[in-house]
Amino acid sequence: MKDKIKIVTIGGGSSYTPELIEGFIKRYNELPVGEIWLVDIESGKEKLEIVGALAKRMVKKAGVPIDIHLTLDRREALKDADFVTTQLRVGLLDARIKDERIPLSHGVIGQETNGAGGMFKAFRTIPVILDIDKDMAELCPNAWLINFTNPAGIVTEALLKYGKNKKVIGLCNVPIGMEKAVANLLDVDHSRINMTFAGLNHMVFGKEIYLDGKNVTEEVINSIAEGKMGSIVKNIKDFEWSPEFIKALGMMPCPYHKYYFQREDMLKEELAEFSKGETRAEVVQRLEKDLFELYKDENLDIKPPQLEKRGGAYYSDAACRLINSIYNNKRDIQPVNTRNNGAIEGIDDNSAVEISCIITKDGPKPIATGKLPVAVNGLVQTIKSFEKLVVDAAVEGNYNKALLALTINPLISSEKTAKILLDELLEAHKDYLPQFNK
Repeated sequence: MKDKIKIVTIGGGSSYTPELIEGFIKRYNELPVGEIWLVDIESGKEKLEIVGALAKRMVKKAGVPIDIHLTLDRREALKDADFVTTQLRVGLLDARIKDERIPLSHGVIGQETNGAGGMFKAFRTIPVILDIDKDMAELCPNAWLINFTNPAGIVTEALLKYGKNKKVIGLCNVPIGMEKAVANLLDVDHSRINMTFAGLNHMVFGKEIYLDGKNVTEEVINSIAEGKMGSIVKNIKDFEWSPEFIKALGMMPCPYHKYYFQREDMLKEELAEFSKGETRAEVVQRLEKDLFELYKDENLDIKPPQLEKRGGAYYSDAACRLINSIYNNKRDIQPVNTRNNGAIEGIDDNSAVEISCIITKDGPKPIATGKLPVAVNGLVQTIKSFEKLVVDAAVEGNYNKALLALTINPLISSEKTAKILLDELLEAHKDYLPQFNK
């Protein structure tokens, strides 16, 4: 490994970037980052300049010798990079608003990473990520690509199947949110909690929970059953689970399971927000506006606490932790999206899964977990089938596969509804879907 590390962040104008900078600053003594390149596109130039100026103030205040570079030239940035992180949003938040509002207008859940909205975010994102992967193969073939662009599991699936690079890891903040929620519940520091995760992105289960190495799964499950577990992520309302269901499940579900196990409640809540013009995407758009006003303040030289109101809090810190563990060959355990390699029985070896891994200098080594419990295996398999079809449809621009994918998704009620949604969303996003407009 080089003495000075070069990091490239694509989507550098994101509101999450200050958290990323903070993560590298606080780890500087063991992770010697020499330069960070923040890359964006022309329409994100203003935000890039605001965030970049804040990043420079943060580095100066910390007194660490990290050079911050801002550019709209991705290829210039990628040359000889060691780690590349991707946090982009094709079509910006306006596209997310359509992903949520169009399904809801037909009485179907509208969500950024699940169902129809998740599929279209994947359709817009996959060609761009594969383009980045192609540039990396040419300009920094030894670099690790750490993706936390949603839907992270589907994007990782696409990279594993169609990408040129083998050094690819997907990352999500949900498992960290689950660990932190358990730590809060038990009133202990997060570092004392260890969880065994298995499943898919936004479809992951906490199978076993340990406090200082002691198995406390049953105690935590009972507390969840009693309604003592608070909110895990900011973007999903906190509904209680019925005690009988949670005890029978015997694992900690992730917040996104509510879209499948509490679909009526979630849809009712979303429709109420939709009618008031307050879908999550519209709320986030207002939050972003306020954050960027804060970021403009020339006296601000730290990550502002308001950033944690965004649903992706801890994403960036998780990325810094992961990069640190690879660079220093820490062999600690972290949940990531990676190639299954037999870790979960019944899922293809080459498919992306979200699973606890030992993090080494050669990347993540998944910890074998065997078969998923029969109660959840069917749902996980259905979502994996959906993900695979979405990836092929995105790469091929294949309308028929897109319709098939949407129809088999559990959040869509029928083939007819799927076709209506597909046609409307293809029209709404046509500027960002060249593969479907041949």
